Amino acid sequence: MFIIAGLGNPGKQYENTRHNVGFDAIDALVDEYRILSSGKQHKAMYGKGVIEGQKVILAKPLTFMNASGESLRAMVDYYKIDPESELLVIYDDITLAPGQIRVRKKGSAGGHNGIKSIISHLGTQNFQRIRIGVGEKPKNWDLADYVLGNFPKEDRALVNEAIERTVKAAALIVQGEIDEAMNQYNAAVKK
Repeated sequence: MFIIAGLGNPGKQYENTRHNVGFDAIDALVDEYRILSSGKQHKAMYGKGVIEGQKVILAKPLTFMNASGESLRAMVDYYKIDPESELLVIYDDITLAPGQIRVRKKGSAGGHNGIKSIISHLGTQNFQRIRIGVGEKPKNWDLADYVLGNFPKEDRALVNEAIERTVKAAALIVQGEIDEAMNQYNAAVKK
């Protein structure tokens, strides 16, 4: 079994913001693989289904971004999965241009509070992840205001394309093909 978690903040006011692209990616996976909601459990909305022959749980932690680790720790414990090989976390990254994605086997939090929380609660930074670029914060902007803001129209189109590539990369990862996902999707996308 594989848990795929997209990070974001619950609530209408956060929909379509930069910080919620992880939730957007989960929605795209739900649509692509017709995964039905199983409700709320472990401080998350989740659904169980199958992606490319592999049993998966798609999850959106409802703890708010900075406490995402609480939910994922509960899910990892309940389903007895190995976070190093059976967990995939999808989230926003301000160091990547809109439209870019990066697939990684492990890594540091890189200043992302949701990932800091997950690393803290799991006790490891060795879990697979896909970072979706949302663009760099403009000079003199507050970081929270930036990530909780909406995309300009042209950036949203690029991010939607990145989410489509994220769905394809996630399908490879659950099949044990993370190296192939990295080879195919880590290349820079031209605007």
